[in-house]
Amino acid sequence: MIVAESKPFKEIYELVKDFSKICIIGCGDCVTVCHTGGQKQVEELALKLRIAAKRDGRELEIKEETVLRQCEQEYVEPVGNYVNDYDAVVSIACGVGVQTLAERYTPVRVVPGLNTTFMGAPVEPGLFLERCAGCGDCVLDKTGGFCPVSRCSKSLLNGPCGGSMGGNCEVSEDIPCVWSQIYAQLDKQQMLHYMDDIRPPKNWSVSTGSSPRKLEIKHLQMEKE
Repeated sequence: MIVAESKPFKEIYELVKDFSKICIIGCGDCVTVCHTGGQKQVEELALKLRIAAKRDGRELEIKEETVLRQCEQEYVEPVGNYVNDYDAVVSIACGVGVQTLAERYTPVRVVPGLNTTFMGAPVEPGLFLERCAGCGDCVLDKTGGFCPVSRCSKSLLNGPCGGSMGGNCEVSEDIPCVWSQIYAQLDKQQMLHYMDDIRPPKNWSVSTGSSPRKLEIKHLQMEKE
């Protein structure tokens, strides 16, 4: 899932302080799970903005809304029924959701209420850890299902660095050395021979940095036609 954290309230207020009518739109998917962009957070942000506006002696009209998935066109289509009635939209979804609204409802100003951080997983209530870097060249089949790109502080592909000690990363004792985890997993699976493989440098051209990536699903395109 995509994990995001709330922008500081002061920053959000600065983004909308010049508007008298705003719409806050949350997302009912990933950011609801990580408790930063669901309906509850929409209501909390709206309350804070009303209080701040009243403190500054100005009128502020706010509409509160949450769609199931802000990243998909069909789910944001109903937004078109009211979005043009407002001066700006505060999207508390991931960056994909913000862009979906901005592209579909131009020239309405859409501003982000969250900072998108990583793709991760909940490991306990209130704690999310990065698990995937979206590198476009997955090696999990050779590493026991543990990602060395996202879970190694140096993204090493051929074993641990010299700073790993006692199964912990040299960056912090709170960070497990993923290569220690990989070794233990491969040992359990009787696949330690993968540790002998020398992996060449990754093909980073399929990751971020070269150009915007896209994925074409051929059978879905044929169904649409």
